[in-house]
Amino acid sequence: MISYLDIAVPPRSVHLWRYTPWKRIHPTKVDEVPTVDEFFFSEGIDFQSSSSDEIARSFIHTVSKKSVFLELIDQITDLNIRASGHMSAGELKIKSSGNSTLIIRLSGEPGWAGLRITGEVEGQLSVVLVNDLAKDAHLLRCDDWKVSRDSKLEFSTLSSGGFLIKSDIRVDLTQPGSSCTGAIASHGHESRHDDHHVEIIHNAGHTNSTLVIHSACGGSSHSVSTGLLTIVKGADGSDAGQVFRNLLLSPKARAEAIPELEVLADDVKAAHGAASAAISPEQIHYLCTRGLSPSQASSLIVEGFLMDAFRNVKNQKVIDVIRTRLLVHLECLVNG
Repeated sequence: MISYLDIAVPPRSVHLWRYTPWKRIHPTKVDEVPTVDEFFFSEGIDFQSSSSDEIARSFIHTVSKKSVFLELIDQITDLNIRASGHMSAGELKIKSSGNSTLIIRLSGEPGWAGLRITGEVEGQLSVVLVNDLAKDAHLLRCDDWKVSRDSKLEFSTLSSGGFLIKSDIRVDLTQPGSSCTGAIASHGHESRHDDHHVEIIHNAGHTNSTLVIHSACGGSSHSVSTGLLTIVKGADGSDAGQVFRNLLLSPKARAEAIPELEVLADDVKAAHGAASAAISPEQIHYLCTRGLSPSQASSLIVEGFLMDAFRNVKNQKVIDVIRTRLLVHLECLVNG
């Protein structure tokens, strides 16, 4: 396996790095391997992780001092990950079987944080990551999931913390009957930059996937949603779809939505869509006539829009956690 310093810096012509280039998300200079602090993990045991040929994953592996393994068997687990110091990094490996739920809260006040997650799913796993990092933090997140035969992964993300976010999530549906449901809600405020890239590959026939990303962008924030659904040759009977929606709350806010399909099989269902719109003045006016202030009215609309991203998520525990954290976040902004 080649080392991080042997990997060429990817150009911005590469889709993954078009909107948030590697030089921007790297915590120092790209030819440096800085010393970082380790994450605090509330659960799991230490293990020896492996590197990667992909630059972001290789970098996190190289600088991480902490690698944690977590095995889930028919259980609900709350995992608190806390970052501290100027720079923090860590790796998490998950093996899930039965019907399990994993709630990850990422918090702390680092200048930069790097988190790499690898997971194997047998049975059903519903996992949510809530980004509660301090408002000045930079976050690089890389996920790699493999879903086995007749198994299902529900992955959800509530992204409201941090200042500069680069997230690269990849799901491999490896065998017939495997499926995944993806849901991401991002709230841009002030000059926050939030870039989510998701790749789902159907490597076998009769596999299913759905992906929904909703971004609400205020201030001068910038939201990026890119997705690639790939159905390989011979993966007939597969069903894949993705929808990206952006709600613009300010004239200075920007949002990019780029869904892509690569279909190499014949007998499949595949669809994608994207839409962006400004917040409706009529809705604001209606809510204000009911006694809400303009900021409260806007917050209520944002809440409903972002929660709708999780309409395909079946795990009620996950929904309750997301709603609670989102309400706390929005209330802090209104009263801040």
